[in-house]
Amino acid sequence: MNVLVIGRGGREHSIVAKLAESKKINTLYIAPGNDGMSDKAVCVNIDETNIEGLVQFAKEKNIGLTFVGPENPLLLGIADRFEEHGLKIFAPRKDAAMLEGSKSFAKAFMKRHNIPTADYETFTDPEAAKAYIKAKGTPIVIKADGLAQGKGVVVAETLDEALDAIDAMMIDKTFADAGTKIVIEEYLEGREFSYIAFVYENNVFPMIPARDHKRAFDNDKGPNTGGMGSFAPVPDISEETLAYATEAILQKTADGMVAEGRPFTGILYAGLMMTKDGPKVIEFNTRFGDPETQVILPLLKNDLLQVLLDVLAGKDPQLAWEDETCVGVVLAANGYPSSYEKNLSIPTFKGDVFTIYAGVKRKEDHLVSNGGRVLLVGSKQPTIEAATEKVYQSMEAALRNHPGFFYRKDIAKL
Repeated sequence: MNVLVIGRGGREHSIVAKLAESKKINTLYIAPGNDGMSDKAVCVNIDETNIEGLVQFAKEKNIGLTFVGPENPLLLGIADRFEEHGLKIFAPRKDAAMLEGSKSFAKAFMKRHNIPTADYETFTDPEAAKAYIKAKGTPIVIKADGLAQGKGVVVAETLDEALDAIDAMMIDKTFADAGTKIVIEEYLEGREFSYIAFVYENNVFPMIPARDHKRAFDNDKGPNTGGMGSFAPVPDISEETLAYATEAILQKTADGMVAEGRPFTGILYAGLMMTKDGPKVIEFNTRFGDPETQVILPLLKNDLLQVLLDVLAGKDPQLAWEDETCVGVVLAANGYPSSYEKNLSIPTFKGDVFTIYAGVKRKEDHLVSNGGRVLLVGSKQPTIEAATEKVYQSMEAALRNHPGFFYRKDIAKL
Protein backbone atom coordinates (compact mmCIF):
# COMPACT_ATOMS: atom_id res chain seq x y z
CA MET A 1 0.00 0.00 0.00
CA ASN A 2 1.12 3.56 -0.75
CA VAL A 3 0.61 5.93 2.21
CA LEU A 4 0.52 9.74 2.33
CA VAL A 5 1.16 11.86 5.45
CA ILE A 6 0.25 15.55 5.34
CA GLY A 7 2.30 18.13 7.26
CA ARG A 8 5.85 19.41 7.70
CA GLY A 9 6.79 19.56 11.40
CA GLY A 10 8.17 17.43 14.20
CA ARG A 11 4.81 15.74 14.77
CA GLU A 12 4.76 14.60 11.15
CA HIS A 13 8.40 13.44 11.28
CA SER A 14 7.43 11.21 14.23
CA ILE A 15 4.39 9.85 12.39
CA VAL A 16 6.50 9.17 9.29
CA ALA A 17 9.26 7.50 11.36
CA LYS A 18 6.71 5.16 12.96
CA LEU A 19 4.93 4.37 9.69
CA ALA A 20 8.30 3.70 8.02
CA GLU A 21 8.68 0.66 10.31
CA SER A 22 5.69 -1.00 8.63
CA LYS A 23 6.36 -3.78 6.15
CA LYS A 24 2.91 -3.21 4.63
CA ILE A 25 3.90 0.09 2.97
CA ASN A 26 5.26 0.20 -0.58
CA THR A 27 5.97 3.94 -0.82
CA LEU A 28 5.56 6.46 2.00
CA TYR A 29 4.99 10.08 0.94
CA ILE A 30 4.95 13.28 3.02
CA ALA A 31 3.45 16.55 1.73
CA PRO A 32 5.24 18.86 1.99
CA GLY A 33 7.53 17.41 4.71
CA ASN A 34 10.93 18.88 5.49
CA ASP A 35 14.52 18.00 4.56
CA GLY A 36 15.15 16.39 7.95
CA MET A 37 12.68 13.57 7.26
CA SER A 38 13.52 12.89 3.60
CA ASP A 39 15.35 9.69 4.57
CA LYS A 40 12.07 8.21 5.86
CA ALA A 41 9.59 9.32 3.20
CA VAL A 42 9.40 10.90 -0.26
CA CYS A 43 8.82 14.64 0.22
CA VAL A 44 6.19 16.06 -2.14
CA ASN A 45 6.06 19.80 -2.81
CA ILE A 46 2.34 20.32 -2.14
CA ASP A 47 1.23 22.65 0.65
CA GLU A 48 -0.93 21.19 3.45
CA THR A 49 -3.74 23.61 2.57
CA ASN A 50 -3.78 22.79 -1.17
CA ILE A 51 -6.64 20.34 -0.79
CA GLU A 52 -7.34 19.85 -4.51
CA GLY A 53 -3.64 19.31 -5.21
CA LEU A 54 -3.48 16.68 -2.48
CA VAL A 55 -6.60 14.92 -3.81
CA GLN A 56 -5.06 14.79 -7.29
CA PHE A 57 -1.77 13.46 -5.94
CA ALA A 58 -3.53 10.75 -3.92
CA LYS A 59 -5.36 9.63 -7.06
CA GLU A 60 -2.25 9.68 -9.27
CA LYS A 61 -0.11 7.71 -6.81
CA ASN A 62 -2.85 5.25 -5.86
CA ILE A 63 -2.63 6.22 -2.19
CA GLY A 64 -4.32 3.58 -0.02
CA LEU A 65 -4.44 5.71 3.15
CA THR A 66 -3.82 9.37 3.96
CA PHE A 67 -3.02 10.60 7.48
CA VAL A 68 -3.37 14.30 8.34
CA GLY A 69 -0.94 15.81 10.87
CA PRO A 70 -1.81 19.52 11.32
CA GLU A 71 -5.11 21.25 12.06
CA ASN A 72 -5.48 23.71 9.16
CA PRO A 73 -6.33 21.15 6.43
CA LEU A 74 -8.92 19.57 8.74
CA LEU A 75 -10.83 22.84 9.04
CA LEU A 76 -10.58 23.33 5.28
CA GLY A 77 -12.49 20.07 4.87
CA ILE A 78 -9.75 17.78 3.58
CA ALA A 79 -11.47 14.66 4.96
CA ASP A 80 -14.75 15.61 3.28
CA ARG A 81 -13.03 16.12 -0.11
CA PHE A 82 -11.03 12.88 0.09
CA GLU A 83 -14.17 10.93 0.99
CA GLU A 84 -16.07 12.54 -1.90
CA HIS A 85 -13.39 11.12 -4.21
CA GLY A 86 -13.50 7.66 -2.60
CA LEU A 87 -10.07 8.12 -0.98
CA LYS A 88 -9.42 6.56 2.43
CA ILE A 89 -8.29 9.13 5.01
CA PHE A 90 -7.71 9.01 8.77
CA ALA A 91 -8.97 12.44 9.81
CA PRO A 92 -12.12 14.12 11.11
CA ARG A 93 -14.49 15.85 8.72
CA LYS A 94 -14.77 19.62 8.85
CA ASP A 95 -17.85 19.65 11.11
CA ALA A 96 -16.11 17.32 13.62
CA ALA A 97 -12.84 19.31 13.51
CA MET A 98 -14.79 22.22 15.03
CA LEU A 99 -13.91 20.70 18.41
CA GLU A 100 -10.51 22.31 17.82
CA GLY A 101 -11.47 25.01 15.34
CA SER A 102 -13.73 26.89 17.74
CA LYS A 103 -13.15 27.11 21.49
CA SER A 104 -16.71 28.39 21.97
CA PHE A 105 -18.16 25.41 20.05
CA ALA A 106 -16.07 23.00 22.16
CA LYS A 107 -17.11 24.61 25.44
CA ALA A 108 -20.81 24.63 24.52
CA PHE A 109 -20.51 20.99 23.38
CA MET A 110 -18.97 20.00 26.73
CA LYS A 111 -21.73 21.83 28.59
CA ARG A 112 -24.42 20.00 26.57
CA HIS A 113 -22.85 16.61 27.26
CA ASN A 114 -21.85 17.19 30.89
CA ILE A 115 -18.13 16.76 30.19
CA PRO A 116 -15.98 18.16 33.05
CA THR A 117 -14.37 21.48 32.12
CA ALA A 118 -13.79 24.99 33.49
CA ASP A 119 -16.69 27.44 33.78
CA TYR A 120 -16.61 29.97 30.95
CA GLU A 121 -18.24 32.79 29.03
CA THR A 122 -17.86 33.77 25.35
CA PHE A 123 -17.43 37.37 24.16
CA THR A 124 -17.34 39.31 20.89
CA ASP A 125 -17.28 42.75 22.56
CA PRO A 126 -13.98 43.72 24.25
CA GLU A 127 -15.64 46.08 26.75
CA ALA A 128 -18.07 43.38 27.92
CA ALA A 129 -15.13 40.97 28.24
CA LYS A 130 -13.20 43.48 30.36
CA ALA A 131 -16.20 44.10 32.62
CA TYR A 132 -16.58 40.34 33.13
CA ILE A 133 -12.92 39.98 34.13
CA LYS A 134 -13.13 42.91 36.55
CA ALA A 135 -16.11 41.22 38.19
CA LYS A 136 -14.50 37.76 38.31
CA GLY A 137 -10.93 38.72 39.27
CA THR A 138 -7.67 36.92 38.51
CA PRO A 139 -6.03 34.52 37.87
CA ILE A 140 -8.17 33.88 34.78
CA VAL A 141 -7.69 32.31 31.35
CA ILE A 142 -8.32 34.13 28.05
CA LYS A 143 -8.45 32.16 24.79
CA ALA A 144 -8.76 33.21 21.17
CA ASP A 145 -11.74 31.29 19.78
CA GLY A 146 -10.07 30.15 16.55
CA LEU A 147 -6.77 28.54 15.59
CA ALA A 148 -3.64 30.31 16.84
CA GLN A 149 -0.87 27.69 16.46
CA GLY A 150 -1.10 26.75 20.13
CA LYS A 151 -0.27 30.30 21.24
CA GLY A 152 -3.75 31.86 21.58
CA VAL A 153 -4.09 31.26 25.33
CA VAL A 154 -3.14 33.70 28.09
CA VAL A 155 -3.16 32.69 31.74
CA ALA A 156 -3.47 36.13 33.31
CA GLU A 157 -2.17 36.43 36.87
CA THR A 158 -3.10 40.11 37.19
CA LEU A 159 -5.93 42.34 36.01
CA ASP A 160 -3.54 44.34 33.79
CA GLU A 161 -2.35 41.16 32.08
CA ALA A 162 -5.94 40.10 31.44
CA LEU A 163 -6.99 43.47 30.01
CA ASP A 164 -3.85 43.60 27.82
CA ALA A 165 -4.65 40.11 26.50
CA ILE A 166 -8.14 41.22 25.47
CA ASP A 167 -6.73 44.27 23.67
CA ALA A 168 -4.12 42.13 21.91
CA MET A 169 -6.62 39.50 20.72
CA MET A 170 -9.72 41.59 19.97
CA ILE A 171 -8.41 45.05 19.06
CA ASP A 172 -4.80 44.60 17.88
CA LYS A 173 -5.72 41.29 16.16
CA THR A 174 -2.54 39.50 17.28
CA PHE A 175 -4.09 36.24 16.07
CA ALA A 176 -5.96 37.76 13.10
CA ASP A 177 -9.59 36.61 12.96
CA ALA A 178 -8.98 33.88 15.56
CA GLY A 179 -9.43 36.57 18.24
CA THR A 180 -12.64 38.13 16.90
CA LYS A 181 -14.42 36.00 19.48
CA ILE A 182 -12.79 35.02 22.78
CA VAL A 183 -13.53 32.55 25.55
CA ILE A 184 -12.83 33.53 29.17
CA GLU A 185 -12.49 30.61 31.58
CA GLU A 186 -12.01 30.06 35.27
CA TYR A 187 -8.42 29.25 36.21
CA LEU A 188 -7.98 25.57 37.03
CA GLU A 189 -5.32 24.58 39.53
CA GLY A 190 -3.42 21.32 39.15
CA ARG A 191 -1.06 19.52 36.79
CA GLU A 192 -1.73 19.19 33.09
CA PHE A 193 -1.52 16.04 31.02
CA SER A 194 -2.40 15.13 27.44
CA TYR A 195 -4.68 12.17 26.80
CA ILE A 196 -4.92 11.19 23.14
CA ALA A 197 -7.00 8.49 21.47
CA PHE A 198 -7.60 6.84 18.11
CA VAL A 199 -11.33 7.31 17.47
CA TYR A 200 -13.81 5.92 14.96
CA GLU A 201 -17.34 7.11 15.70
CA ASN A 202 -18.26 5.48 19.06
CA ASN A 203 -15.02 3.46 19.26
CA VAL A 204 -12.30 5.03 21.43
CA PHE A 205 -8.78 3.58 21.87
CA PRO A 206 -6.68 5.70 24.27
CA MET A 207 -2.90 5.98 24.13
CA ILE A 208 -0.59 6.40 27.10
CA PRO A 209 -0.72 9.86 28.73
CA ALA A 210 1.98 12.45 28.11
CA ARG A 211 2.89 15.78 29.69
CA ASP A 212 3.82 18.78 27.56
CA HIS A 213 5.80 21.82 28.79
CA LYS A 214 4.27 24.85 27.07
CA ARG A 215 6.10 27.85 28.51
CA ALA A 216 9.28 29.01 26.80
CA PHE A 217 11.60 29.06 29.82
CA ASP A 218 12.54 27.01 32.88
CA ASN A 219 10.15 26.84 35.85
CA ASP A 220 7.22 27.48 33.49
CA LYS A 221 8.20 31.10 32.90
CA GLY A 222 7.83 33.16 29.73
CA PRO A 223 5.26 33.12 26.93
CA ASN A 224 3.24 30.13 25.78
CA THR A 225 4.77 28.22 22.88
CA GLY A 226 3.79 25.27 20.72
CA GLY A 227 5.58 23.11 23.31
CA MET A 228 9.19 22.97 24.58
CA GLY A 229 9.37 19.32 25.57
CA SER A 230 7.36 16.33 26.66
CA PHE A 231 7.51 12.93 28.33
CA ALA A 232 5.39 9.78 28.44
CA PRO A 233 3.93 8.04 30.32
CA VAL A 234 3.06 10.29 33.30
CA PRO A 235 3.72 8.54 36.64
CA ASP A 236 1.61 10.88 38.78
CA ILE A 237 -1.56 10.07 36.78
CA SER A 238 -3.16 6.90 38.17
CA GLU A 239 -4.89 4.10 36.27
CA GLU A 240 -8.12 5.11 38.04
CA THR A 241 -7.79 8.66 36.73
CA LEU A 242 -7.18 7.38 33.20
CA ALA A 243 -10.20 5.06 33.40
CA TYR A 244 -12.37 8.00 34.51
CA ALA A 245 -10.96 10.27 31.78
CA THR A 246 -11.61 7.58 29.17
CA GLU A 247 -15.27 7.19 30.12
CA ALA A 248 -16.24 10.69 31.30
CA ILE A 249 -14.27 12.65 28.70
CA LEU A 250 -13.06 10.73 25.62
CA GLN A 251 -15.98 8.29 25.31
CA LYS A 252 -18.58 10.94 26.15
CA THR A 253 -17.08 13.21 23.50
CA ALA A 254 -17.13 10.52 20.82
CA ASP A 255 -20.70 9.52 21.72
CA GLY A 256 -21.81 13.15 21.82
CA MET A 257 -20.40 13.85 18.36
CA VAL A 258 -22.25 10.83 16.95
CA ALA A 259 -25.47 11.93 18.68
CA GLU A 260 -25.14 15.42 17.17
CA GLY A 261 -24.73 14.05 13.64
CA ARG A 262 -21.05 14.93 13.29
CA PRO A 263 -19.33 11.58 14.04
CA PHE A 264 -15.62 11.85 14.79
CA THR A 265 -12.95 9.81 13.02
CA GLY A 266 -9.27 10.47 13.65
CA ILE A 267 -7.09 11.50 16.56
CA LEU A 268 -8.88 13.07 19.52
CA TYR A 269 -6.57 14.99 21.86
CA ALA A 270 -7.81 16.03 25.28
CA GLY A 271 -5.62 18.53 27.14
CA LEU A 272 -6.58 17.86 30.75
CA MET A 273 -5.95 19.49 34.11
CA MET A 274 -5.75 17.16 37.09
CA THR A 275 -7.68 19.20 39.67
CA LYS A 276 -8.68 18.28 43.22
CA ASP A 277 -12.05 17.31 41.72
CA GLY A 278 -10.52 15.05 39.08
CA PRO A 279 -9.48 15.68 35.47
CA LYS A 280 -11.13 18.54 33.57
CA VAL A 281 -10.79 19.49 29.90
CA ILE A 282 -8.66 22.54 29.12
CA GLU A 283 -8.90 22.08 25.36
CA PHE A 284 -9.57 19.60 22.60
CA ASN A 285 -7.42 19.14 19.52
CA THR A 286 -8.51 17.02 16.59
CA ARG A 287 -5.03 15.73 15.73
CA PHE A 288 -1.86 14.52 17.44
CA GLY A 289 -0.17 16.97 19.82
CA ASP A 290 3.30 18.34 19.20
CA PRO A 291 5.65 17.50 20.96
CA GLU A 292 3.64 14.73 22.68
CA THR A 293 3.60 12.62 19.50
CA GLN A 294 7.39 12.54 19.53
CA VAL A 295 7.41 10.73 22.90
CA ILE A 296 4.26 8.61 22.57
CA LEU A 297 4.83 6.92 19.21
CA PRO A 298 8.34 5.61 20.02
CA LEU A 299 6.72 3.60 22.84
CA LEU A 300 4.02 2.05 20.63
CA LYS A 301 4.78 -1.62 19.90
CA ASN A 302 2.17 -1.98 17.15
CA ASP A 303 2.52 -1.37 13.42
CA LEU A 304 0.97 2.12 13.17
CA LEU A 305 -0.48 1.49 9.71
CA GLN A 306 -2.24 -1.63 10.96
CA VAL A 307 -3.61 0.34 13.93
CA LEU A 308 -5.10 2.96 11.60
CA LEU A 309 -6.61 0.35 9.29
CA ASP A 310 -8.07 -1.61 12.23
CA VAL A 311 -9.63 1.51 13.76
CA LEU A 312 -11.19 2.51 10.43
CA ALA A 313 -12.59 -1.02 10.11
CA GLY A 314 -14.22 -0.75 13.55
CA LYS A 315 -11.79 -3.26 15.09
CA ASP A 316 -9.91 -3.00 18.38
CA PRO A 317 -6.25 -2.44 17.38
CA GLN A 318 -5.04 -4.08 20.62
CA LEU A 319 -2.61 -1.27 21.43
CA ALA A 320 0.57 -2.45 23.17
CA TRP A 321 3.21 -0.25 24.79
CA GLU A 322 6.88 -0.55 25.73
CA ASP A 323 7.53 -0.73 29.47
CA GLU A 324 9.81 2.30 29.23
CA THR A 325 9.75 6.08 29.42
CA CYS A 326 10.39 8.49 26.56
CA VAL A 327 11.57 12.09 27.10
CA GLY A 328 11.93 14.73 24.38
CA VAL A 329 13.41 18.24 24.61
CA VAL A 330 12.82 20.90 21.94
CA LEU A 331 15.69 22.97 20.58
CA ALA A 332 14.43 26.43 19.60
CA ALA A 333 16.00 29.45 17.90
CA ASN A 334 16.78 32.38 20.21
CA GLY A 335 13.82 34.76 20.26
CA TYR A 336 11.14 32.11 19.75
CA PRO A 337 8.12 32.40 20.02
CA SER A 338 8.63 35.99 18.81
CA SER A 339 11.06 36.91 16.01
CA TYR A 340 14.07 34.64 15.58
CA GLU A 341 17.03 34.08 13.29
CA LYS A 342 17.01 31.39 10.59
CA ASN A 343 19.78 29.52 8.72
CA LEU A 344 21.57 28.52 11.94
CA SER A 345 23.85 25.51 11.48
CA ILE A 346 22.46 22.40 13.19
CA PRO A 347 24.77 19.97 15.00
CA THR A 348 24.56 16.19 15.11
CA PHE A 349 23.34 14.71 18.38
CA LYS A 350 25.24 11.65 19.59
CA GLY A 351 24.54 9.02 22.22
CA ASP A 352 21.50 6.88 22.91
CA VAL A 353 19.09 9.49 21.51
CA PHE A 354 16.95 10.14 18.43
CA THR A 355 16.38 13.43 16.60
CA ILE A 356 13.04 14.61 15.21
CA TYR A 357 13.26 17.55 12.81
CA ALA A 358 10.68 20.36 12.67
CA GLY A 359 11.88 23.77 11.37
CA VAL A 360 14.81 22.75 9.17
CA LYS A 361 15.96 22.85 5.53
CA ARG A 362 18.98 21.58 3.64
CA LYS A 363 21.69 24.07 2.68
CA GLU A 364 24.41 22.50 0.55
CA ASP A 365 25.36 19.32 2.45
CA HIS A 366 23.94 20.09 5.91
CA LEU A 367 20.74 21.09 7.70
CA VAL A 368 20.09 24.63 8.91
CA SER A 369 17.24 26.07 10.97
CA ASN A 370 14.11 27.24 9.18
CA GLY A 371 11.68 27.81 12.06
CA GLY A 372 11.29 28.70 15.73
CA ARG A 373 11.10 25.17 17.07
CA VAL A 374 13.93 23.56 15.16
CA LEU A 375 14.07 19.95 16.37
CA LEU A 376 13.52 17.62 19.30
CA VAL A 377 16.10 15.34 20.90
CA GLY A 378 14.54 12.30 22.55
CA SER A 379 15.54 9.14 24.37
CA LYS A 380 13.71 5.96 25.38
CA GLN A 381 14.96 4.46 28.65
CA PRO A 382 13.74 2.34 31.60
CA THR A 383 13.20 5.44 33.79
CA ILE A 384 12.40 9.14 33.39
CA GLU A 385 15.69 10.03 35.10
CA ALA A 386 17.76 7.90 32.70
CA ALA A 387 15.98 9.22 29.60
CA THR A 388 16.31 12.84 30.76
CA GLU A 389 20.03 12.38 31.47
CA LYS A 390 20.69 10.90 28.01
CA VAL A 391 18.91 13.78 26.25
CA TYR A 392 20.63 16.56 28.20
CA GLN A 393 24.09 14.98 27.93
CA SER A 394 23.70 14.77 24.15
CA MET A 395 22.37 18.33 23.81
CA GLU A 396 25.05 19.89 26.00
CA ALA A 397 27.83 18.14 24.08
CA ALA A 398 26.41 18.98 20.65
CA LEU A 399 25.62 22.63 21.29
CA ARG A 400 28.93 23.80 22.78
CA ASN A 401 29.99 25.30 19.45
CA HIS A 402 26.54 26.10 18.07
CA PRO A 403 25.22 29.45 19.37
CA GLY A 404 21.81 30.85 18.53
CA PHE A 405 19.65 28.21 20.20
CA PHE A 406 18.02 27.67 23.57
CA TYR A 407 16.19 24.85 25.33
CA ARG A 408 14.55 24.25 28.69
CA LYS A 409 16.70 22.49 31.27
CA ASP A 410 13.78 21.20 33.37
CA ILE A 411 11.77 19.00 31.01
CA ALA A 412 10.42 15.90 32.81
CA LYS A 413 11.84 17.05 36.14
CA LEU A 414 8.79 16.04 38.16
